[in-house]
Amino acid sequence: MYFGNQKFMVAGLSKSGESCARFLLERGAEVYVYDDVESDNIIAVSKELEKLGAHIVTADKYIDATLICDILVLSPGIPIDNPLPVAFRKQGKAIIGEEELGALFLRATAVAVTGTNGKTTTVSMLNSIFNACGIKSSACGNIGNPLVSEVDNLSYNDCAVIEISSFQLETLSSLRPHVAVITNVTEDHLNRHYNMENYIFLKAKILRNLRESEFAVLNYDDDIVRDFSRSTKGNTVFFSMNERMDGAYYENGSIFFNGERYLDVKDMVLSGRHNIYNALACVAVAHIMGLDKEKTASAICSFKGISHRIEIVKKVDGVTYIDDSKGTNVDATVKAVQTMNLPTILLLGGKDKGYDYHPLFTAIKDSKVVHAILYGENRFKLLNAAIKAGFVSFSLCAEFETAVHLAKFVSKPGQCVLLSPASSSFDNFANYEERGDAFKKLVEGFDEDVEE
Repeated sequence: MYFGNQKFMVAGLSKSGESCARFLLERGAEVYVYDDVESDNIIAVSKELEKLGAHIVTADKYIDATLICDILVLSPGIPIDNPLPVAFRKQGKAIIGEEELGALFLRATAVAVTGTNGKTTTVSMLNSIFNACGIKSSACGNIGNPLVSEVDNLSYNDCAVIEISSFQLETLSSLRPHVAVITNVTEDHLNRHYNMENYIFLKAKILRNLRESEFAVLNYDDDIVRDFSRSTKGNTVFFSMNERMDGAYYENGSIFFNGERYLDVKDMVLSGRHNIYNALACVAVAHIMGLDKEKTASAICSFKGISHRIEIVKKVDGVTYIDDSKGTNVDATVKAVQTMNLPTILLLGGKDKGYDYHPLFTAIKDSKVVHAILYGENRFKLLNAAIKAGFVSFSLCAEFETAVHLAKFVSKPGQCVLLSPASSSFDNFANYEERGDAFKKLVEGFDEDVEE
C-alpha cells in the first residue's frame, strides 16, 4: 500500500480508529477523520489528530468526503450496512478495518483467536505463556490494544496474539495466522448480523487464508466449530473436555495433549468448566508452537484471569460482589452462573442483541441464583422470558445504579451479587469495561464488612 497518493477516511474515533489515524499520518497519508458521536473524548481526539494533519469531517459533509477519499477505514462499532460504508461500496472503493490495516504490515507470527466466549481470557493466557517461554509477544486486537499499534513493536521472531471479534471479521481479509483458534460459536450479535448463518460465516473467515503449513485449533465439543474442520486447508488440531483424542483433552482431572500430561486442573487459579476449555486451547497452541511444557503448565496454572470476567470486587456485610460485566451474551452468563457455589443475586440487563432469553432463565432455575434484578433497555423482554420459563423471583427497575443498590438491599450474608448482564452495555455505557468500572465504584462506596 502506497500512502503518498491515497486519501483515507477513518470512521469512528474510539481507540482503534485513533490508532489507525495516527498510523496513517505517521506514514505521510492524507487522512480524513469522522465520528457521529460528539462526546468530550471524541472531540478531544479529533482536535489532537487535526494538529497532526488530519482533516475533520462533520456530519453534514461526510458524503462529500466519500467522493474525495479512496479507502474507508471502518471502526468495528459501525455496521457494514451503515450508509457510510454503503456509499463507499457503491463507488467501488476499498473498505478495511483496523485489524486489516495492521495485518497488511504485521511482521510477527500471528496467533489469532475468535469465538463467542473465551476470546479475551484465551488471548491473555496465551500471551502469558509466550512471555513465560521467553518469546516476546503482545496481546492485541479486540482485547483493547489495537493490532495496528503493535506492528512496529513486534519483529519477525515475535508473536502477535490477536483477539478478533465478528465485527472485525466483517472487514478483515488479509490476515494469515500461523495458528487460528475458535473457542466456540453460540448465539450473539444477531441485532448486527441478522441471523446465525451470517454470524457463523463470519467466524469461519478466520480460517479462510490458512494453508497446509498452518493450524486451526478447534473446539471439538462445539458442533458448529467442529464442522469448520471440513472447510479449512490448515491442519486441524482439536481440543475437548468430553473425548480423548489426537489433540488436547481433559481426563481424570488433568489436561493432556496426545497422551502427554500437561497439568492438573486443581492447580489452576481459575476455576470453572469454561476456563478448562480456555486452558485446553492454550495447550494445543503451545504444543503446535513447540513451547516448553513445564513453563506452559506453570503459566496456565498461575494465570489469574482478566478484569470484568467473574472478578471478585469486594465483600460487604457478608455479601460477595462479583463483576462479570464481560458476560454480554446468554452463553457467557450461563457459564458465569454455573461457577457460583453460594446463593446468588443476579444482575441482568442492558441493550438487547437479538437473543431468546428463555434458555437463560431455564438454566438459572437449576442454578444457585435465588433472585434476579432486571434493569436496562431490555428489562421487559427479560421479564417476559423469566415468566415464560417459570422463574418468578425477580425485581424490575430501569437504571443500572438503582439495580446495584437494590441488589445490596435484597442480598443476605453468605450470598453473592453477580453482575453478568447477558446483554450489551450500549444502552447506558460506552463498553462493558465502563459498565464494570461503574459497578466496582458503586460497590466500593458501600459500607465496609460487618464482623459477624
